[in-house]
Amino acid sequence: MNTPAELSSLIKKRSEELGFDLCGIARSRKLTENIDHLNLWLENGFNAGMGYMERNFEKRIDPQHLVEGARSVIVVGLKYYQEIELNSEKPVFSKYAYGQDYHHVLKDKLYRLFDFVREVVPDTTGRVFVDSAPVLEKAWAVEAGLGWVGKNGLLISKNHGSFLFLGELIVDIDLDYDLPETGEYCGSCTKCIDACPNQAILTGNRIDSNRCISYLTIEHRGEFNKPADQGLDKCVFGCDICQDVCPWNKKAGVTNVVEFDIKPEIRDFTRAQWQTVTEDQFIKIFHDSPVQRTGYAGFMRNLRLSFPA
Repeated sequence: MNTPAELSSLIKKRSEELGFDLCGIARSRKLTENIDHLNLWLENGFNAGMGYMERNFEKRIDPQHLVEGARSVIVVGLKYYQEIELNSEKPVFSKYAYGQDYHHVLKDKLYRLFDFVREVVPDTTGRVFVDSAPVLEKAWAVEAGLGWVGKNGLLISKNHGSFLFLGELIVDIDLDYDLPETGEYCGSCTKCIDACPNQAILTGNRIDSNRCISYLTIEHRGEFNKPADQGLDKCVFGCDICQDVCPWNKKAGVTNVVEFDIKPEIRDFTRAQWQTVTEDQFIKIFHDSPVQRTGYAGFMRNLRLSFPA
């Protein structure tokens, strides 16, 4: 029988073997300190059209509502940064959308990690989460000691920057817990705030989604009708501006996950080819990509505004 410390060491070793860049473990508990912050964000309407953020509030702050008997939250991080130079005649995609859908890549690795845990402790029950359930993933990453939430609202790791995918494995066994990250290492830097074209980054690590290019190009449905909607800065899916200027990303390092390699169409298509993409072509190109989330109509809307013929 392994002790919690021994089991935690084995889990972290296995996570590294699976290719994760970060792995930390937190004690499952109710995240009461996040309640006021989340409530205020919602009350101000900063979730914009993301009505789902108002639902399942208790599940967001208490893992017991997601996994009965939850004792531990295993949090992993996977880098996705790539150094690819695209000329000004190319539309701008967030770097996380260059290749295959990260949900599938992370879930596959997390399920393999879960299988390992159950090999060592056969009666373990739990669930895998990758940005598709009401889990406060950044709060749990901080709790597991992986980094802090920067002024742009993203998790930042001292060693890996912020170009990170996060995933969680919530289980009903006791483990050895990492110390939460209590520091905040952005200091007086305001590069992300100053660089945001739509002034979407507010005080208190809050983001006004109504102005955020990532929200506008991915989640917003229908046509644009507000002044802020016009500042897409050539972006057709997502935005990395606040991350590109962050000093902590100078040492981030590139991903070695081949599934995240840039799709040839994103690299090679001309302006004219993008402007004449049919719905069938869109589905063929992005069938295994996060870009499918915006839908063909939303994608063409973004192209018309941010990358006109």
